[in-house]
Amino acid sequence: MHFGWAQFNHPACTPLDIADRSIRYAFHSMFLNTHPSNPSEPVLTQSVQESVNHWALPKWECILALCAQSVNMVFMDKLRRAVNEIAYSQDHSKLPTLHRSLVPLLSLASSLYKVALLIRHHLYQFGVFSKHRLPVPVISVGNLTWGGNGKTPMVEFISLWLADSGLSPLILTRGYGGGDEARMLERHLLGRPAKIGVGPDRAAVAASFFEKYGCLDPLNSILFERIGPKQKLGDHPSSENIGAVILDDGMQHWRLKRELEIVMVNGLMPWGNHQLLPLGPLREPLTSLRRADVAVVHHSDLVSEQKVKDAVLSMREINESLPIFFSRMSPSHFFEIGNINANIPLSVVHNVAVLCVSAIGSANSFVRGMEKVGSFFVDQLDFSDHHSLQAEDVEKISMRVRDLELKFGIETIVVVTEKDYDRDPVILKQLEPVKVFVLCSKLQIVPKNGYTEDSFKNLLKELLKARLSHTG
Repeated sequence: MHFGWAQFNHPACTPLDIADRSIRYAFHSMFLNTHPSNPSEPVLTQSVQESVNHWALPKWECILALCAQSVNMVFMDKLRRAVNEIAYSQDHSKLPTLHRSLVPLLSLASSLYKVALLIRHHLYQFGVFSKHRLPVPVISVGNLTWGGNGKTPMVEFISLWLADSGLSPLILTRGYGGGDEARMLERHLLGRPAKIGVGPDRAAVAASFFEKYGCLDPLNSILFERIGPKQKLGDHPSSENIGAVILDDGMQHWRLKRELEIVMVNGLMPWGNHQLLPLGPLREPLTSLRRADVAVVHHSDLVSEQKVKDAVLSMREINESLPIFFSRMSPSHFFEIGNINANIPLSVVHNVAVLCVSAIGSANSFVRGMEKVGSFFVDQLDFSDHHSLQAEDVEKISMRVRDLELKFGIETIVVVTEKDYDRDPVILKQLEPVKVFVLCSKLQIVPKNGYTEDSFKNLLKELLKARLSHTG
């Protein structure tokens, strides 16, 4: 059935027909596109057509079902945003009424979460839950707050260092968001002797890799002689045998024992309101920093020196001897959707407007980074962490692009992170003819307070040697 405004004036139209068509037109903006050969003729969007094909239901029943789903998604998105604002608010009395009404419920849930953490801790402490030791050294990279702390970039940084030293690392990750982080790591580590295991039972995943590839003797001192701060690819012959395990998002994964605990801290928003989930952003109390061997303040280049000092001071109050390093994401180039091998210079965005589209833990750091690249204007459209884009999201992005082009009268380019690309490489092509660039960045250790990249690598090496000699 085709719809057009002329149908409303047809003499055969009854009030019920008009009401029915009015409802249909109300859904037009969300669920219909314009037919390319006839601008006045709406056609079903991809999401509706897929539902018609999948459910074998009449198209308007599918539209109503999708409408209910869309309303639910909008509600959940607003709820997530409200919870996030509460978590990073220092004064709840200044929050909107709706936000304040959620605080008592979130406080109760936070108290229950604290009790659950305490029980879980004691179950491990008294041996009710056992910890599994792997046959090679384990380096855990984790955090105390929810997303945006630079865990995956640090995992990649350490993996490249070990792989270039001839030591084959095994990365163990849960595979959140359909495995976007694992796919990104796989691209970045291509050609190196690194392996990636994905799954919630990381001990079982590790066992399957050890069975297939074998492992190196961790007490062999020659292994550590290979590892140095200035290693490059090809400096040492690599082995397929696994030499070390890197635990991505491992701080709360207590089932595996580890030789090193690295804690990543988001310099933009270190601890929020200092409350546990879901009232605050903390996954564990700050006292858990006592378990850390090394801390890294990420995005240290995007915040004031005073904010960095405050973050360092808060950690020193809990763990006085904790070595604290600093890191940043260093953008190198773009590639365009559909041409991953393109190396587009950062200067391409200097005279255009940029719409940063992301579904990551710290969208603000992405936007701040793009602002430093030097675009004419930077806008942002954020989705919840690990969100998979839908057809309606593509429409929303396209509308924002058109608005920016009308406002400034210049070309607008959509820029996404590599994680967003690896999560939704196909659907991003639907934004054509809008240009979509993917920003490529690498983690760098920022020299500060006498701590450098070389001293970071040397410290990890010495700590590993000391722990292994002790356990051996």
